[in-house]
Amino acid sequence: MQDGIDFAVSDGIARITLARPDVGNAIDLPLARALLSAAIACETDAAIRCVVLNGQGRLFCAGGDVVAMREAGDKLPLMLTELMAVFHAAVSRLARMPKPLLVLVNGPAAGAGFSLAMLGDVVLSSRSAHYTAAYGAIGLTADGGLSWLLPRLVGLRKAQEIILTNRRIKAEDAEAIGLVTRTVDDDALIDESNAAATALANAPVAALGAARALLKESYESGLETQLDRELRSMAVAADLEAREGLAAFFAKRPPVFRGA
Repeated sequence: MQDGIDFAVSDGIARITLARPDVGNAIDLPLARALLSAAIACETDAAIRCVVLNGQGRLFCAGGDVVAMREAGDKLPLMLTELMAVFHAAVSRLARMPKPLLVLVNGPAAGAGFSLAMLGDVVLSSRSAHYTAAYGAIGLTADGGLSWLLPRLVGLRKAQEIILTNRRIKAEDAEAIGLVTRTVDDDALIDESNAAATALANAPVAALGAARALLKESYESGLETQLDRELRSMAVAADLEAREGLAAFFAKRPPVFRGA
């Protein structure tokens, strides 16, 4: 463990675990730095094919460390600027890496923890989880990309309600409005996540990474620009994993994309 983060890699799957359960995995500067270090490793290590992010203990993540904020006193703006600069660098790496991100929400997620929960390409939520923006309760504004992610996931009007009213969203409602991919019984969460992580690690990861980028770019692109990006992405993919995919299709066998 490094400063509130457990990081392990096995069989092509990297697992990043927020590991400050005694304080709800609250994000302080050491944890943010460790998260950035793990994110860089996930982005740059070619052996890593899928990344799983989860929390240790009862909560997924309670958000920023409010005790540290209180102790900062008059230096709170300086403290938050440094914390968010590091945390946002980690978020950006996780969002932009050319590998799928599976988020396993094992419990309540608030503030910056809500942002991290929404970051995944696939988000599995335990039934005991719930989601709260929480910033307004302490006079702060959204961070961790929440103001960017929420409108894209649920639409502007719903995002306004979630952030401005601090509405607590239950797991079932989170699935219904598109915040999470699937709600899972608490005792089945680990098995479901292991199966999902293995499937993603065995998938054509370069193609998934390119698709990940295309989906994010689509919100800033006109149709013709996006069509050109799709063309260029397809041409690159055709020279990589598509050869194995097509060979497996015509041989009527499962494709083996690892090492393709």
